[in-house]
Amino acid sequence: MTTTLKIDFVSDVSCPWCAIGLQSLETALSRLQGEVEVQMQFQPFELNPQMVPEGEDITEHLSKKYGSTPEQAAAARENIRARGEALGFTFNMDKRARIYNTFDAHRLLHWAEDTGLQTALKKALFKAYFTDGKDPSQHAVLIEAAESVGLSGDEARAVLAGDEFADAVREQEQFYLNAGIHSVPAVVINDRHLISGGQPPEVFEQALRQIAAE
Repeated sequence: MTTTLKIDFVSDVSCPWCAIGLQSLETALSRLQGEVEVQMQFQPFELNPQMVPEGEDITEHLSKKYGSTPEQAAAARENIRARGEALGFTFNMDKRARIYNTFDAHRLLHWAEDTGLQTALKKALFKAYFTDGKDPSQHAVLIEAAESVGLSGDEARAVLAGDEFADAVREQEQFYLNAGIHSVPAVVINDRHLISGGQPPEVFEQALRQIAAE
């Protein structure tokens, strides 16, 4: 018998551990085929809601935000690259020199929620930023990602041209902040269970199996 679980994947498109967490979760779900099915929605979280339009050098940003030295930042990047490679995701860390505002990316993901292509768009946005080194605050990049997964470029362009879904995104962001989520990825299962961080597939697999058995 197959159990269906509801998953809210709270994340940001500029968060490398969110890309790792999604890859891990999908790996776990592939191992649970026939046992567990999921209805997954991506919920917005901005790591840097006050980020300036032109973005910021990532090494300088991490130094200011976390006090990281350049050596610590380089070691963290290598750890992320290796974790991604093990899961089949390519981090081109040399291309990801800047960090950007992601609010419009979240508006586009909200628009895609009912299309059946939200997961595909999320993955396309991760690839655009982490693999291809593109700026996810640029509308051309967002429209290209939408079109690459089969969404309407014209509709995406219309969403981005105005402020559609801005209030909805802010409300969802505040909802999860009020719920105590201050770091991502945060994987919320059936509105009750929380798995935090870019966990290995085995952690997701065990947790999902346990929750499904309940």
